[in-house]
Amino acid sequence: MESNSGTTIPRNSSGRRKNRGVVAQGSTTAEGSRFWRKLRIFLCCMLFTSKKNESISNDRSNQRNERQATNEVVRHQVVTSGSSTTRRSRSRARTCTPNMSPELIVASSLLRRFSFNDLKLATRNFKADNLLGEGGFGTVLKGWISPNGNYAARPGIGIPVAVKSLNLNGLQGHKEWLAEISYLGELHHPNLVKLIGFCIENDQRLLVYEYMCRGSLDKHLFRGVRRQLPWSMRIKIMIDAANGLTFLHEEASKPIIFRDFKTSNILLDMNYVAKLSDFGLARDGPMGGATHVSTQVLGTQGYAAPEYVMTG
Repeated sequence: MESNSGTTIPRNSSGRRKNRGVVAQGSTTAEGSRFWRKLRIFLCCMLFTSKKNESISNDRSNQRNERQATNEVVRHQVVTSGSSTTRRSRSRARTCTPNMSPELIVASSLLRRFSFNDLKLATRNFKADNLLGEGGFGTVLKGWISPNGNYAARPGIGIPVAVKSLNLNGLQGHKEWLAEISYLGELHHPNLVKLIGFCIENDQRLLVYEYMCRGSLDKHLFRGVRRQLPWSMRIKIMIDAANGLTFLHEEASKPIIFRDFKTSNILLDMNYVAKLSDFGLARDGPMGGATHVSTQVLGTQGYAAPEYVMTG
């Protein structure tokens, strides 16, 4: 380097090197600080991630424990419910089985067996408003049961049925009740009323039939029903009843004598299809080449045809 006087001034190479060293040292220090800052951030992230994973793991573990506890509770409830249901079934079986004779067991194999409490609920505690009729056997009330089960149901949800309850002080008893089951439990015909099930508990004897919404024929003929049956309908009902008797006498596996044929024992469904009911007095007909059987005159005591009483 030259001065104004022409004198050459030597370059300060050592100072430049010192400056370069300072710059290099400063750059290294900055890079180091950035490195440590990044390392601290990285370690913080690793620590946060570890804690987060640990928290997630704990949550999953707690969820598994809760699910296991819930499953145990549900399993316990199912077992308890199943055992209680089994106990109820066994209790009902103990209530009914002692009264189940071999004859009844065979005859009722195709019928539903109801408990007394179920039929009590089905008829709303045998409410008088549900009364359909009374006879020598006892009272008949309307009720509702489940379509496929043997328990009560609410009106509009279940199916309507007629529940016949034996009057312990009436003219008929266990023998007639058993006859109904023996015959209607085996016989099936469009012109015979369908027996759905029964109840036998202690002294209680009940029968459950399909509900015949038009009631008995005598109500339409002699009790002032507003709509009078036309002759065509009367002839149809007469043919239906005759078909039912023909089935009993000639088409059943063994001939049966109905013994209580009257208009109050002919029931009508929604379409006025006539069906025979009340088989408590029925008995087996002649078999094995016999031409007749001896029997007493049974049915309503002192019965006379209403037409005869009304017209002489």
